[in-house]
Amino acid sequence: MTGFVPKEWPRKLRSQEWFGGTSRDHIYHRSWMKNQGFPGDVFDGRPVIGILNTWSELTPCNAHLRDLAERVKHGIYEAGGFPVEVPVFSAAESSFRPTAMMYRNLAAMAVEEVIRGQPMDGCVLLVGCDKTTPSLMMGAASCDIPSIVVTGGPMLNGYFRGERVGSGTHLWKFSEAVKAGEMTQAEFLEAEASMSRSPGSCNTMGTASTMASMAEALGMALSGNAAIPAVDSRRRAMAQVSGRRIVQMVKDDLKPSDIMTRQAFENAIRTNGAIGGSTNAVIHLLAIAGRVGIDITLDDWDRLGREVPTIVNLMPSGKYLMEEFFYAGGLPVVIRRLGEAGLLHKDALTVSGQTAWDQVKDVQNHNEDVIRPVEQALASHGGIAVLKGNLAPKGAVIKPSAASPHLLRHRGRAVVFEDIDDYKARINDEALDIDETCVMVLKNCGPKGYPGMAEVGNMGLPPKVLRKGITDMVRISDARMSGTAYGTVILHTSPEAAVGGPLAVVRSGDMIEVDVEARRLHLDISDTELAERLADFRSRAPVPEGGYAHIFHAHVEGADTGADFDFLRGCRGSAVGRDSH
Repeated sequence: MTGFVPKEWPRKLRSQEWFGGTSRDHIYHRSWMKNQGFPGDVFDGRPVIGILNTWSELTPCNAHLRDLAERVKHGIYEAGGFPVEVPVFSAAESSFRPTAMMYRNLAAMAVEEVIRGQPMDGCVLLVGCDKTTPSLMMGAASCDIPSIVVTGGPMLNGYFRGERVGSGTHLWKFSEAVKAGEMTQAEFLEAEASMSRSPGSCNTMGTASTMASMAEALGMALSGNAAIPAVDSRRRAMAQVSGRRIVQMVKDDLKPSDIMTRQAFENAIRTNGAIGGSTNAVIHLLAIAGRVGIDITLDDWDRLGREVPTIVNLMPSGKYLMEEFFYAGGLPVVIRRLGEAGLLHKDALTVSGQTAWDQVKDVQNHNEDVIRPVEQALASHGGIAVLKGNLAPKGAVIKPSAASPHLLRHRGRAVVFEDIDDYKARINDEALDIDETCVMVLKNCGPKGYPGMAEVGNMGLPPKVLRKGITDMVRISDARMSGTAYGTVILHTSPEAAVGGPLAVVRSGDMIEVDVEARRLHLDISDTELAERLADFRSRAPVPEGGYAHIFHAHVEGADTGADFDFLRGCRGSAVGRDSH
């Protein structure tokens, strides 16, 4: 095992800059790797595949990824590659404070440098929880070496007293029921055990399942990956097959920039409308597109989504969960439906080497109540709607399929909460001057304002309104909301309040007009008064004095462009740096 002559490949592999020679530096790199017991011939020119694993026991959605990593390794070895597992930054939506979104960019930055600075020829992006999927895709896009996404899959259906329980969705529902006096606290605690009954991410069409679907619709994951339950044996098989596939992708030099084209992003945006996907997909796809150098805007989201019917009958828009979606045929059925409706760029390339259409054209729908015919869609215009007006000059988003139809056109009196602490302090006060006709407004929860843009936009309703049997009101903020949430909730209002967007100067008692069909969000005051209020604006957002929070505050961009850092947009490539030895 003394020879290190590279095998026959179409080009020299990146990893050979470290391992492929007899110099002191090459010996240095190989010899240290050998302390793990690797035989010498694994360094002889076979592709080194980094398995970028977001496993963490504090990221519950991803806590089973160690097992999947082993399956990926099997596939890589079978195809003649050399797998190396690399832990990377993992931000859990369920536990990270102040919000996991604050750390998406940190994770993406770390992943980019892990890829660029180490001997990898290709990457398997092993992800699951909400922010892990976009952050790893952003980092991989910035380096542009062959990469494939493998998600951990959703957890099994929850059940409580015979009712399907959707993770997240029923948390909000049961919490409101307790405040309305329709459910006891003891029953709520009993229901807790049914909410997360297996490994995996949310079993609703929340952000985790949405981003798994976006990865597949973009062509970055193998067809069928998105919906396989975490504990299903087919999830492990998918991991192993993906391990095989990445080796061939390296041989073919099939890179993210070859796959994530403008056509691919348009396919993903339309797919998001068809599945009733999370509003968080907007901010993540804008950020990913920025890394690839594709000019995708909020206007594209509105234009492309407006014509797409929501045909997937899953919570929070519908009644089923991810298990049923998988059994019905999963995302390939949805993509086929889009193709049949003329809403798919059929020639878009995928990581499989096939086109988007070729890999789905023969799939079958096994449950037409779960994946509905277009004529029985949950919403005929199901895509994310982008509203603009004097209250949101750069745009705000709403998910019509999860909203109350009677509130999609509404005029109401604003009840303003200056920040999340103000909301928490006042919302349960019986003296709060509010009723179901009002518009709840939450400020200072955007990228700079929270900081990090937390999922607090789906504000719970006041108890005195809930007791009337009212379950929805118009809510407006510069925050995000969980993909598992529902309601007539207007989000990502840009510019955000903390930087002096018009949202900052809304006052309780102002009248606000919402017209989703007309894409209008209007604060009913004169232009002169609005200008006068803005002239008196003073930001409430504190400026962090040090650490990552300081970097975040200084460099994060607005939600309307993806809330990435201004210095991270674009592809910087995978050039090997100078060897320090």
